[in-house]
Amino acid sequence: MQVLVSGSHGLIGSELVRRLETAGYRVVRLARASATAPDAVSDDVVTWDPQAGSIDAAALEGFDAVVHLAGEGIGEKRWTPEQKHRILDSRTVGTSLLAGALAGLANPPRVLVSASAVGFYGSRGDEVLDEDSKPGEGFLAEVCRAWEAAAAPAGEAGIRTVLLRSGVVLSAAGGALHRMLLPFRLGLGGRQGTGEQWMAWISLDDEVGAISRALTSDGLVGPVNAVAPNPVMNAELARTLAAVLRRPSFLTTPLLPLRLRYGAELVDEMLLASQRVVPARLQADGYEFAHPTLEGALRETLGRAARSGAGTRPAPLG
Repeated sequence: MQVLVSGSHGLIGSELVRRLETAGYRVVRLARASATAPDAVSDDVVTWDPQAGSIDAAALEGFDAVVHLAGEGIGEKRWTPEQKHRILDSRTVGTSLLAGALAGLANPPRVLVSASAVGFYGSRGDEVLDEDSKPGEGFLAEVCRAWEAAAAPAGEAGIRTVLLRSGVVLSAAGGALHRMLLPFRLGLGGRQGTGEQWMAWISLDDEVGAISRALTSDGLVGPVNAVAPNPVMNAELARTLAAVLRRPSFLTTPLLPLRLRYGAELVDEMLLASQRVVPARLQADGYEFAHPTLEGALRETLGRAARSGAGTRPAPLG
């Protein structure tokens, strides 16, 4: 199978590329021309420039599958109007360009897996949310709705399109867990707010496994929640991480400094939103999670990091 991957240098993309290549897939990266090395081998890279609206459409012919993961980080900067515009554009403009180009091909891919997020559902308290649940409210919900809509041309052209609504991806190498490790290792970690908000999470192994399953299973189409089957409240996350690290967890994360630095809107939507999301379609399709419980996922990813990769074996693809 030949697979084209955008966002291939990110936390998820880099692991996905490694795992696909190990499994014998031929992987080609979709990258901005400015991000590729001058001597990059053209057979391994297809260039595009979403902001300029340019993509090498001829080079897209003949791929079996496309995985689209590219997008501006959402939690690194205060959500000024300008930053919110960049976040939205980085998802919708690129997705629209890619989906439109794929739709116009003489030999299009069989499947497009396009990233989305559980932010689609907004903050919903204790409500159990599956792929049939209605969209929520707030900036992230608006972004996800527009992001998914931008992929519509591919589906309309007959390409099986999977909209992967990912939860918080747990990895010691980056993302939310990586940022939490230092305070928790110092014994300064704790719940955020009341700690009663639900968090939809997934291990990096299972995130890659879900993408791989979506590439090969004709039964998966449309929205697919890439989350573990056991969401947890924030307080349980804090207790479990502290226990795995053998540290106390008596404190509450002070939110005022975070609100002063990042703004109340970002903190409320990213740290305090409650999303009790379940992977109904993955489970109905028979996907078996490598790490269905939070403690197991944390012990595996932290243990793997401590061993620096020695003697570890990733979960099987799909």
